[in-house]
Amino acid sequence: MDFKNPALDRLVAELQKLPGIGSKTAERLAHHIVRAPSEDSLGMADAIRDVKETVTYCRICYNFAEGELCSICADSARDGSKICIVEQVRDLYAIEKSGAHNGTYHVLLGAWAPLDGIEPENLTLEPLLERVRAGGISEVIIATDTRYEGEGTALYLRESFSEFEGLRVTRIARGMPSGSQFEHVGKNVVSDAFEGRQEMS
Repeated sequence: MDFKNPALDRLVAELQKLPGIGSKTAERLAHHIVRAPSEDSLGMADAIRDVKETVTYCRICYNFAEGELCSICADSARDGSKICIVEQVRDLYAIEKSGAHNGTYHVLLGAWAPLDGIEPENLTLEPLLERVRAGGISEVIIATDTRYEGEGTALYLRESFSEFEGLRVTRIARGMPSGSQFEHVGKNVVSDAFEGRQEMS
């Protein structure tokens, strides 16, 4: 017998589009949503709708924001002379949880990966350079991942910053395990990597 439930099947298919969610996990989540109280399931649906309708990118750093500026760029207590450069917003969140950085950020929205067709012009590199050209920046901390793409991006950034005389360009220390991503390491490891950052020559 060919058993079908179109609404449930559609939910399973949509859940499978999420990263790290296979068919079995998607089925379990879908059945959980069906069994859960309506206010819980509909509350989740409302939260997803709200995020898609209100969250955008900060016009300065490309962090997530509900308005023109994210909470970090709008915070006058942050050290605006230091910019920490990360690949994705999730990396920014991991660093914030560690408490290792009190300056501002810039999110590249990716990493240089020529084999995947991602070139520097596909990243937010030009807005970053414009921020530095505007003045008032004493240090840029390159905190891209230690994967191959992250290392290549770090070297490209170092070369891009060579036009700025007196700008300190540092790279997070090798305390980050090779090939690791910020979201997968503990906050103490992230903090140690910042404390031990070194000048890029």
